[in-house]
Amino acid sequence: MALSHNKTAQTVPEAFKKAVATYGNRVAMRHKEYGLWHDISWMQYYRRVRYVSAALISMGFKKGECVSIIGDNCPEWIFTTMGVQCIGGVAAGVYATNAWPQVEYVVGNSDSVFFFVENEEQLDKWLMFRQKVPALRKVIVWDTEGLRNFKDPMVMTFEELIEIGMEVDEKQPGLFDTRSIEITADDISVLIYTSGTTGPPKGAMLTHQNCIWMGKAITSDNFMYDTDEIMSFLPLCHIFEQLFSVLGHITLGYTINFVEGLDTVTDNMREISPSVGNAVPRIWEKYYSADLIQMSDATWLKRNAINTANKIGKKRAAFTMKFKAVPGYLQLLYSLAYFTDFRKLKERLGFVRIRVAISGAGPIAPDVLRFFQSIGVNLIEAYGQTEGTGVTCLPPVDRVKFGTVGPALQGAEIKIARDGEILVKSPGVFKGYFKNPKATEATVKDGWLYSGDVGEIDEDGYLRITDRKKDIIVTAGGKNITPQYIENKLKASIYINDAVIIGDRRQFLSTLIMIDEDNVIKYAQDNKVQFSTYKDLTQDPQIIKLIKKEVDQVNETLARVENIRKFTILPKKLYEEDGEVTPTMKVKRKFVNEAVSGRFEARYKGPR
Repeated sequence: MALSHNKTAQTVPEAFKKAVATYGNRVAMRHKEYGLWHDISWMQYYRRVRYVSAALISMGFKKGECVSIIGDNCPEWIFTTMGVQCIGGVAAGVYATNAWPQVEYVVGNSDSVFFFVENEEQLDKWLMFRQKVPALRKVIVWDTEGLRNFKDPMVMTFEELIEIGMEVDEKQPGLFDTRSIEITADDISVLIYTSGTTGPPKGAMLTHQNCIWMGKAITSDNFMYDTDEIMSFLPLCHIFEQLFSVLGHITLGYTINFVEGLDTVTDNMREISPSVGNAVPRIWEKYYSADLIQMSDATWLKRNAINTANKIGKKRAAFTMKFKAVPGYLQLLYSLAYFTDFRKLKERLGFVRIRVAISGAGPIAPDVLRFFQSIGVNLIEAYGQTEGTGVTCLPPVDRVKFGTVGPALQGAEIKIARDGEILVKSPGVFKGYFKNPKATEATVKDGWLYSGDVGEIDEDGYLRITDRKKDIIVTAGGKNITPQYIENKLKASIYINDAVIIGDRRQFLSTLIMIDEDNVIKYAQDNKVQFSTYKDLTQDPQIIKLIKKEVDQVNETLARVENIRKFTILPKKLYEEDGEVTPTMKVKRKFVNEAVSGRFEARYKGPR
């Protein structure tokens, strides 16, 4: 039975302390070190948070001040953000992959007075801009490997901080509670910096009320349990990961497992076999394409068996997605397919115990959703914005409908404006952008959050997202085109990593293609395509022919006006560090417009 023991909690520290009181010595989180998983109980978690808080207070940290945090997901990240929030501070996460100018921007814009960094690599970034952030008092390092001989009066280790906190807490045991009860629901709890697809990131101010409401909504509406296990590997500074690793965690009390690194996610998944999964679309798409590639390498007999199983799975999914009972004969066939094929696949992926999986932070291709539903992984698509504390709509696990993101969460309200824009009102709507009242006024009007997305609500109250308002293409012929719909179809290909449709005020649509490097290289090797560089690979006639075939297949499913007449394969890989993609792996349209505008203009002048 799902618990709701935090009904009366109004602030993050209230929810956190109730979780500790409820679960005590039960495992709160695990991390892997030297090949072994180590348990951290709720009580151990609490003591670490308490020591972080006490140390910060002793160093002059005041209510309302900000602390920046940069590093990969680990217990120390959680101890820090919770230690800050529990004494009325504001926590601002920074993407570990950010270059130093981007780190400088967040630390400076947030007026941070303390900066927690993971290791030497992240410390080096601070050294590049230390003179430009005079408000910073101390830099605290979690992992000191390689820093044995490094001395700086501004720098201390995390363990030194903990030792200070232990001494302060022993001398003033009531300090933590005194500071935590001063916090109100309307106080700012975290600053979540948007990924900045079209400009510099903005700091979204989320209050304790925002966080507490979302923690309850995300867990109760989707039947999560205190016995659940999740994996933590998406960036913790992103609201989507904070929903599960921080807010939902203290609300419901399930166990978090920190992966060793992004390259070990699959191995760690198999070891832990979580019961709830959460990831961005690109991760789910990678799993999907990997399965298709593996099937292509199978024997003829095995491929036929897999294809038969997949057809059965899709037929069953077609019934469940329409809220219809599955016929007995089909359920029997599915049971056979599950034990002969799907179960082995789920074991290989580490998905055997997954009861529900959630995709968020961007649109996912319908084919990917259909694939996971067909193999027995209940993958559902969440919808929301940072400004709404992450999630606005999420379908119940037993009533998923393809092409929609479900109804509004309990307590949230959605409506469609005259121009098709989705408007949101809920306790999760943020307080505004930090130091940016103009942007705040443009985003929240009369209590309604203007999402920037376009959509429609069906007869069941389920929301369908059609596109970003600013991305809608109007062709030279006056036809309105939603590029996201076409792009998602292209991304369903195992050979296409991403695609951006071009065509505003133009006679026809073109697209920029980013290939899936691993799968295309495998194709090249299997077909004896000679190449020496990534650029060579993208310009090879056989590879161009391969991508054309994928584009043509998509065109067959589209109206004539939506057909892609020309395409270009991007001859380089895209990197977050170069400002080309966001940390959640979305291509920045600003980059596309600036980088390839000339190339596409030339194409429009040639024959169609």
